[in-house]
Amino acid sequence: MHIWGPVPSGPVTLLAPQEAAPVAEDARAPSDVEVVRERLLGTPMPNDRLKAWLITAVVSVLGGFIRFQNLGFPTDQGTPVFDEKHYVPQAWEVLRNGGVEDNPGYELTVHPPLGKQLIAIGEWMFGYTGWGWRFTAALCASLMILLIIRIARRLTRSTLLGAIAGVLLICDGVSHVQGRMGMLDIFLAFFVLVAFGCLLLDREQVRARLAVAVDEGWATESDFGPRLGFRWWRFACGVSLGLACGVKWSGLYFVLAFAVLTVVWDATARRSAGVRNPWLGALFKDVPAAVWALLAVPMLAYLGTWWAWFGSEAAIDRHLAEQAVQSGWHTGWYDVFPQALRSLWQYSWNVFDFHKDLRTPTTGQHPWESKPWTWPMGLRPMLYYYDGGSVRCGESNCVAATMLIGTPALWWLSLPMIGWGLWRMIARVDWRYAAVIVTYLAGLLPWFVNLDRQMYFFYATPLAAFLVLGLVLALGQIMGRLRDGYERRGTGLLVVALYVGLVVANFVWLWPILNGDSIPEWRWQAELWLPSWR
Repeated sequence: MHIWGPVPSGPVTLLAPQEAAPVAEDARAPSDVEVVRERLLGTPMPNDRLKAWLITAVVSVLGGFIRFQNLGFPTDQGTPVFDEKHYVPQAWEVLRNGGVEDNPGYELTVHPPLGKQLIAIGEWMFGYTGWGWRFTAALCASLMILLIIRIARRLTRSTLLGAIAGVLLICDGVSHVQGRMGMLDIFLAFFVLVAFGCLLLDREQVRARLAVAVDEGWATESDFGPRLGFRWWRFACGVSLGLACGVKWSGLYFVLAFAVLTVVWDATARRSAGVRNPWLGALFKDVPAAVWALLAVPMLAYLGTWWAWFGSEAAIDRHLAEQAVQSGWHTGWYDVFPQALRSLWQYSWNVFDFHKDLRTPTTGQHPWESKPWTWPMGLRPMLYYYDGGSVRCGESNCVAATMLIGTPALWWLSLPMIGWGLWRMIARVDWRYAAVIVTYLAGLLPWFVNLDRQMYFFYATPLAAFLVLGLVLALGQIMGRLRDGYERRGTGLLVVALYVGLVVANFVWLWPILNGDSIPEWRWQAELWLPSWR
């Protein structure tokens, strides 16, 4: 008995039968149903579940220890550093005022509330200290290590490659520094990665359901294929995307990317199941549900992050719509909506105007501003903290600095990764590369639309995990498979091991300027490899 489609009235032939000479039972060719099932389900997961979870736990705990070590340093004489100065005080307001900010000074309340509410959790636990305002960022950065291990294992069907993905993310300078700052971008990156993992699980669930339909003979009863039922993993993906938008509006780019991926995957799954009109089937049977799951659900989740604002009488711009009505100004077509929603719309429009007009000045530019074409290789990092006078290191001239730098052994391979991924995606129709490349580009390409806007390298934080996943897919091809032979496999493993060792060594070398450690002036100069890093 099935629960997501109509019961067929009789068996359905999936593929045209082929005549063949009788063969022994143990040597018979696979049946049409078996061929379709294999095409749908692909390579099974490795049969090492317990070992995989032990490896996941060990690597994740190691990564968490690295992210949390000396988390309270550096500070600016006990106060936040760099852009922490915006979000940390706002999070303290959130904690003090029941979930909302109360001081719109300089119009800097320009992001949705969820990221500041998450920072406030750490401040509630540990107070207004470096540990307090960075705790939840470090926690999310640590959970991302666990997530990427499991996601990479599912993409590659290799526990070893999953572990390698975890090690590479641990050693990524961008993820490390942003995971130790009271800023918003690590939360955006976390929810996007959660959504990506849910989308992968939804893809597998859809194909497993279609495999059942193939087994039972009703997959092709309709020209458009069967209904696929409620998809909890896609629902969870929608919730995660809504939470990402509740941190920063740039989460919307990933909503659009994942909507495209899920519809394409549904159509190709129907085609693999032998459906006669798979694309029309996806259009009629999958797109309406996708609109609900990846448009309506994210919107509802996003509105849910404003719970405190809706419940407050004193939140910023909470009564804009009422004030408009009292002044005799009618807001327009959305008068039919409740005043609270109209106030949020007007408040959001004001925030949009702020972002739209946040342009690079012709004079007096921010010294660490960068444009998106520099982000893939991290050509213009950011200096978050610098002390060149009061620190000691055993020599006369000492420096303590924290710099947002993408580990070169990772980030300098971004363009080759993108090129190889596009080739595999287009020429080889490799869905794994398509998933990673589409998501990576969703975090990069939209920023090219308005190049006059002020932009900074920390906007690239969500790219880091998908850079790692793209590199891990390529490393899997370099490593080869067991059936490729001992020599080929051994050479591949050696190359992969040397590369991972290079990344770890590169991260260790950068360690002092990723963590604000005191070092001699000569060492500080040696850390700055490119003129654009100065």
